[in-house]
Amino acid sequence: MDPILILLILFVAALVLFATEWLPVDVTALGLLSALLLLGLLKPKEAFAGFGSDTVLTLASLFILTRVLLRAGVIEWIGVTLARRSRNATATLRSLLGTVAGVSAFTSNTATTAVFLPVVAGMSRRAGIPASRALMPLAFASILGGTVTVIGTSTNLVVSGALPGAGQKPLGFFELAWVGLPVAVVGLAYLFFIAPRLLPARDAQLEESLRAYLADLTVVAGSPLTGQTLRETGLGRDHGLTVVAVRRGDQPTQYAPGPDFRVQEGDTLTVEGPTERILAGKSTLGVISKSEQKLGPDEGGAVRLVEAVVMPGSPLLGRTLKEARFRERYGASVLALHRRARNVERLGRLRIQVGDVLMVQGGADRIDSLGEHLVVMGDLTERQRDLRRAPLALLLFGGAVILGGLGVVPLAVAVVVAVALSLMLRLITPEEAYGSVEWPVIILVACMLAFGTAFEDSGAARALTGALAGVLEPLGPYGLLGALFLVTVLLTQPMSNQAAALVMLPLAIGTAKALGYDPRPFIIGITVAASNSFITPLEPSCMLVYGPGRYTFMDFVRVGSGLTVVTFVVALLIIPRVWPF
Repeated sequence: MDPILILLILFVAALVLFATEWLPVDVTALGLLSALLLLGLLKPKEAFAGFGSDTVLTLASLFILTRVLLRAGVIEWIGVTLARRSRNATATLRSLLGTVAGVSAFTSNTATTAVFLPVVAGMSRRAGIPASRALMPLAFASILGGTVTVIGTSTNLVVSGALPGAGQKPLGFFELAWVGLPVAVVGLAYLFFIAPRLLPARDAQLEESLRAYLADLTVVAGSPLTGQTLRETGLGRDHGLTVVAVRRGDQPTQYAPGPDFRVQEGDTLTVEGPTERILAGKSTLGVISKSEQKLGPDEGGAVRLVEAVVMPGSPLLGRTLKEARFRERYGASVLALHRRARNVERLGRLRIQVGDVLMVQGGADRIDSLGEHLVVMGDLTERQRDLRRAPLALLLFGGAVILGGLGVVPLAVAVVVAVALSLMLRLITPEEAYGSVEWPVIILVACMLAFGTAFEDSGAARALTGALAGVLEPLGPYGLLGALFLVTVLLTQPMSNQAAALVMLPLAIGTAKALGYDPRPFIIGITVAASNSFITPLEPSCMLVYGPGRYTFMDFVRVGSGLTVVTFVVALLIIPRVWPF
């Protein structure tokens, strides 16, 4: 059988599988690569070259560096600071959306949405704004920001990495900003003024499902809480923590202190709040659990934080943590406790009951040997934030971006070195680093790069683009750009953005060459179109807000269609002026 016909059959089969997701996209990509090898359309060296490409290494490194920023609490700190400084609810929401777009230009939009989700939900609840009018704009803002730099989304990097194989220059670090920045600005204006009129008014379903813990936190020297009243601290308003009791020296415990109670250094605050809020508060408020201070030096290097439920028969039952000598018995510390029927009293006075959930911190070996009467439910280690490492994390990430962006060293080199330094300086563990890489994306990209090679070498690309050129020639360059943009947008709805871009890229380049146009504007158009997926909630950032915002599928169609039209119009106005046909 003619190799070109085989390639076209495989191309259509992959397109159908990507769209239907009958198999995961990475499995489909591996199957496609296997078929190319078995049918002799690619040699092993050509087939596996993508796995060692600069694009794959850059992608993996950026996934890890984003996790480093998250572990240091940098992005959370930005969100909380903005929420605390602004008094006007509408202005706060708009500043947050602008910040999300800015952060997303350099980090994963999915990670950015995940981190800002509780901040935006909490802000909207306190301001009386329905969460449904804030969470979808949050997801869309993160997607808009991804079009500004080549590292803004993995799709941009994938396109840039595939271009040399098609005889084109890779994307410059800020090349997309010429169109991405105007798209982001106009898109944010749409989210500010038009989207609120189209969005439903529904409350969030976010924090109701979070487990509320009781924790004793002591105010240490240098804490920003010192000398402030509880109202001024914003513990409830900005941090989602309720102070249920305060212990000061030898004085009697004061329960349910009023908003005018003034905090002093050394006070122990018994607070109640969700896991994430307690962990975030510990990293930003200058407070610490007394039991946390008792971690031995030998445990400092491999400390884990887990949730453990107390089972029947436990020797802890009916005793306080001090009476049960928890620290001596298990070699670990209890930072907080959750109980369905909450008792408003200090954590240290609570007597353990069956079903209590303890937030336990200790050495990895100690956690592994908690015993049958304390069953570990989940590992919270990666949710901890350490702002003391934030400057170093920012320095490494910013240094890699600046050096790579300015071309001092190749971007791949800059980010790989930054990852190596992050591991050496223990900003992240090797296990966390490997776990932060989105391996399905890596496999998809590597396999599709190989398919692109086969598609080009076999002549299938020339045959297909020649046929398309005959059909699309009457449209002219503007019509061709608009048609390719819209087809790419449509493909991103049922399939992954990266797959859509890699499918359309060789077709766009080949068609442009056949018609005598410069391929660059069409490459830019496909990149922008593939990165902006708003019409359905299938984009990962949109899926994160789908449940909490209580959205329906049609909510995304209604609001996302308008934003897609805005993106389309701005792109078609700007792209031909910056990259002439």
